[in-house]
Amino acid sequence: MDQYSLKKRLNFNPNAGPVVLIIMDGVGIGKQDASDAVYLAKTPFLDTQTKSPLYRTLKAHGKAVGMPTDDDMGNSEVGHNALGAGRIFDQGASLVQQAIDSGAIFEGETWHKALQNVQNKKSTLHLIGLLSDGNVHAHIKHTISLIKNAVKNNITNIRLHVLLDGRDVDQKSALTYIQTLSESTLHLNADIQIASGGGRMITTMDRYNADWRIVEKGWKAHVLGIADGKFSSATEAVSTMYANDPAAIDQYLPSFVITKNNKPIGTIENGDSVIFTNFRGDRAIELSMAFEQKEFTHFDRQRTPDIFFAGMTQYDGDLKIPFNFLVDPPKIAGSVSDYLCAEDIPSFAISETQKYGHVTYFWNGNKSGYINKSLETYVEIPSDTIPFDQAPKMKAVEITDKAIELLESNTYKFARINYPNGDMVGHTGILDASIEAVEITDISVERIVNTVNKLNGTTIILADHGNADEMFTIKNGVKTNKTAHTLNPVPFAIIDANPDPAYTLASIENAGLANVAATICNLLGYEGPPHYEPSLIKFN
Repeated sequence: MDQYSLKKRLNFNPNAGPVVLIIMDGVGIGKQDASDAVYLAKTPFLDTQTKSPLYRTLKAHGKAVGMPTDDDMGNSEVGHNALGAGRIFDQGASLVQQAIDSGAIFEGETWHKALQNVQNKKSTLHLIGLLSDGNVHAHIKHTISLIKNAVKNNITNIRLHVLLDGRDVDQKSALTYIQTLSESTLHLNADIQIASGGGRMITTMDRYNADWRIVEKGWKAHVLGIADGKFSSATEAVSTMYANDPAAIDQYLPSFVITKNNKPIGTIENGDSVIFTNFRGDRAIELSMAFEQKEFTHFDRQRTPDIFFAGMTQYDGDLKIPFNFLVDPPKIAGSVSDYLCAEDIPSFAISETQKYGHVTYFWNGNKSGYINKSLETYVEIPSDTIPFDQAPKMKAVEITDKAIELLESNTYKFARINYPNGDMVGHTGILDASIEAVEITDISVERIVNTVNKLNGTTIILADHGNADEMFTIKNGVKTNKTAHTLNPVPFAIIDANPDPAYTLASIENAGLANVAATICNLLGYEGPPHYEPSLIKFN
């Protein structure tokens, strides 16, 4: 750990109490109009912070968090990577696009093995993944590129298992992406068909072991050919579901399989190759485990085909999930937690299940487990398994109660707390519920800050990206509910128990989430690592 030592900051005595980072997930700064749940919510505590001299905004999207362009929204994964790493790394979307543009993805050993397996066994290539251009978990153009290269290499039988988005893109846009996929592959000399699918929140894409029934439903559709509905095409499937329930949105559409003569056209069988085309790990790990692990107890797989399986990238580097992958994930060493552990600084991280991995795995640079268990405490409050708009408070009260208990133990010098409400409820597209989610976040943050102040500590409040700040858009007079993240900046505020702190905000243009790690080091009494993005504070 010597390589992670920090230099003490001279002529600054940090507060005796802890430094606490509060992440208000999905609470960005919007237009302050009728579409902005953050603005509409009653947030008396957060409102006062915007008037503080230690308040500013940060960038939390695009190139500031390693995405390809500033037209790309941020997300919790890249946001927590940047917060914990103190630097900006090219992320999954960028890395995959670079690998496709250069052709490196098609020259790699994994892609060759996948194709060779199909060629030798005269079997089928299956692609499973989110079908949209949201560029958060996956991108349709990546899938199309894989298909075209496979056909170029004489793969003639390809089956697609499409997970419908409606969360990072318009909530009823699935038919557009299905049409794009069809038109882009229609001229290719191969049998290419969608075989199964379903809404991402119902089928396959669970995360953090929250609800394995979602993964089981995906397994049944993709592997066994068993689903909530049978249809002759994906277009028919989605159109029928829309007709049956006009309020239905893509992310919650039931699972489906495509059949011909009442038989599924594309179950996954022995000898096939399967590629999971998502590049983001949190919602890809569980299905990868189902395909790869011999000892598997989360549900009855009924049968486990002998296949070649690979991910777009490796979703968990420590656990080696999956074993085969097409694109190397970002290599993030030297997170701020590495440095704090090297300095014997005790810390804790807490959230509920939906964001627990963000304050641990993603914060620590895509690494599972503790850096130093004797110095760190990780607390997961189990999330409810009901739609989040039905319980907008989620586990904010429980998170707050436990965090206060840990803080009042006087054991920890640093803490990070994630309140998922603004993001998870914002994703439902329900305005009133999102307003309530932001309001409980405000109440919870104030409780934490009051505790930290009593302990003579320092609190940082921010968000990792926007979401609840834009709940609908109006284009050509048509109102459309918005469930995706936003491109908006996020708030950043420091609350110091000392009414006259020895620092002010630094003048840093285009500052982003990556500037926070060095700021944490400063507030704890250390210089930031020299290769980190500069601190957001300067000393008097």
